[in-house]
Amino acid sequence: MTRPRQRACFEHGLKLDINDLARRGLLQLGARVAFSYRWTNSESGELVATAQITTHCQTQRAGWCRIRMGKLDQCVDLVAQPRHFGGRQWYFRSPITHLCSVLRLPPGAKRFYGRHEWEGRVAYASQFESPVDRAHRGKHKIKSKLIGELDPDEWALPPKPKGMRWQTYNEHVAKFDRYEELLDNMCLKAALRLGFGIR
Repeated sequence: MTRPRQRACFEHGLKLDINDLARRGLLQLGARVAFSYRWTNSESGELVATAQITTHCQTQRAGWCRIRMGKLDQCVDLVAQPRHFGGRQWYFRSPITHLCSVLRLPPGAKRFYGRHEWEGRVAYASQFESPVDRAHRGKHKIKSKLIGELDPDEWALPPKPKGMRWQTYNEHVAKFDRYEELLDNMCLKAALRLGFGIR
């Protein structure tokens, strides 16, 4: 039985990933970059929200990001940390001293913060699910990573995709098998509780 929701769900809110901004070329040293950012529903592709975002990486170590969306007008500091093999990794400085790669705006919230600032008030979708639901979700995630162009109805567990390392594929298979075993055990326990004898 799933637990009742007393906290907001992260997945129903908005997520701003600094690595996504960097991949799009929106963090440029010494430049002020203004752009329109769009959030869409991952399943339907429907537009969820838009924001006007401005970034300014003033030095190699510091900058800022301004998010304007409706009544929200928020400025977040950017901090760059050196990487072990050269270059730098940018982070948001979430208000309560945490450096984070992702800022979140859960449903009903008025500001973007890192996940540590939301602790106790917000949870991930899987935290609202029963062990059976989590096992089904886990199997589905693994299958969707492996399925590629294959017909999903023909495969319970798809074969190794081209280009994937065997070690990675075997890890997916082992995890898939653990979910299967968990579901089988729970099904057996339910059958025994209902009085169905095993012959």
